[in-house]
Amino acid sequence: MTTSTPSDTWQALLDHRRALAGRSLTSLFDADDARGSRLSLVWDDWLADWSKQRLTSDTMTALVAHAREHNLEAWVAALFAGEKINLSELRPALHTALRQPGDAPLLVDGSDIIPAIRATQARMRALEIQLRGGLRLGASGRPIRSVVHLGIGGSDLGPALVCEALAGARASPRDGIEVAFVSNVDPEHLTRALTGLDPATTLFIVTSKTFTTIETLRNAHSAREWLAASLGGAALSQHFIAVTANVDAARAFGIAGADVLPMWDWVGGRYSLWSAVGLAIVIGCGWDAFAALLAGAASMDAHFRGTPLERNLPVLLALVDYWNAQVLGHPQRVVAPYAHALGRFPAYLQQLALESNGKSVQRDGDALGHASAPAVWGGTGTDSQHAFFQWLHQGTHLVPVEFIVPVRAAHPLGDQQSLLVANALAQAQALMVGKSLAVVRAELAAKGLPPEGIDAQAAHRVCPGDRPSTTLLLPELNARRLGQLLSLYEHRTFVEGVLCGINSFDQWGVELGKALAAPLARALADGVGPDGADGSTVNLVAHARSTMRMRGRG
Repeated sequence: MTTSTPSDTWQALLDHRRALAGRSLTSLFDADDARGSRLSLVWDDWLADWSKQRLTSDTMTALVAHAREHNLEAWVAALFAGEKINLSELRPALHTALRQPGDAPLLVDGSDIIPAIRATQARMRALEIQLRGGLRLGASGRPIRSVVHLGIGGSDLGPALVCEALAGARASPRDGIEVAFVSNVDPEHLTRALTGLDPATTLFIVTSKTFTTIETLRNAHSAREWLAASLGGAALSQHFIAVTANVDAARAFGIAGADVLPMWDWVGGRYSLWSAVGLAIVIGCGWDAFAALLAGAASMDAHFRGTPLERNLPVLLALVDYWNAQVLGHPQRVVAPYAHALGRFPAYLQQLALESNGKSVQRDGDALGHASAPAVWGGTGTDSQHAFFQWLHQGTHLVPVEFIVPVRAAHPLGDQQSLLVANALAQAQALMVGKSLAVVRAELAAKGLPPEGIDAQAAHRVCPGDRPSTTLLLPELNARRLGQLLSLYEHRTFVEGVLCGINSFDQWGVELGKALAAPLARALADGVGPDGADGSTVNLVAHARSTMRMRGRG
């Protein structure tokens, strides 16, 4: 598999860029009555429409050819076959195995991993039944009624997103299990989560692959201290479950071996919500919802794995993203889910895309020689319309936008869902067509403004338009559709990494800050060092330590 960029297909893309320069999006629609259908795809009642992007059908053909010269189909096959495509760590990336619908064997280093997955899923389901049935007792003999998930990064963002997205479809409130998430080492996060909870009926899920993640372990120790202050030191293991690959460390912390669920090195953190990391989802939303989530993701996996590139939804959308970032040079993209339940989705996507493809070297270690992943950010509609959409419409930066719109409401209220969908479609239309100076002047004249008033106001009301967007219409937002959505973005991220020659499954940049934090934490605690730190860091540590010691004087 080659990581080089073939000059012939790349040159074809550059030729398309030159041919489209100076042409407006509206003129592209004028030139092709079928543009909307040519540059869209229907799959399983989804409609993905990228016709408002600055490209043509010929551009998409050239992009598919470029993908083939990068051996994309072989890379997709290698992903699902369990080949060690994470080259820097010599590991496979088999998150798709976690939602595999059947029990066909899948070997990693000669061992079939499917039985271990099924055994873990059975343990997750059993724990849910225990908790919801009031059979899991705390140290005082009372049933557990509250669960706090302790994790960070991929051990937090995915499960928290799913639980929030499916909050309206949770199991019966009669079951009485509340789930909260704590990720930040800022003491305020844990303090707020524990407010109002009863230690006697609270269970903590400590989620860390290595069981050494400093933020998660510090929160876990504080949780144990909180329990001990109320319950004493005995039997606190009844209040903890661990999800980790480091069983010995979890047991040393005081967690019973039967309450340690596995994590595997062939699953990266940002892809781990499908594993035992999703235990909080099972507890909070019910096993049936988790199973539907897995099934939805598996249906997208099957489509991605088995569909030709020309009709492959993750591939086509990834090619549009690649075109915008690598060929047109857009360094940002905005994601705007028009669903309150997807409020955490932009943050989840930031980790997925930027931790995966925020690299500066290729798989072979050579410098990229081109930009890597664009910055990803966004917010929910319609709130975003009253915030950063002003910048999108009239600012000087041209940023592609992706609208994610569930068409049917989970809980209909009057005509509100129609209004929500209409707003999303209108924003995409407005970004493209804008409002010209001539139209603005005519509108002001129709209102009776004199010429001098028109001259004073007109320029402020112009929206230049010609700003690209993609719209994803999904039928509704339930567990199955959410699984499809998350799997769609996972595969898009992988495809972009293949096209850029990047290993999307390591994250060495994350490790550097972790390594530097430990000596700085010691310096803040004891005032010694930090040895070898730069002058700025030394001054900042000294000031912070002095301020900490002044607590209560303000």
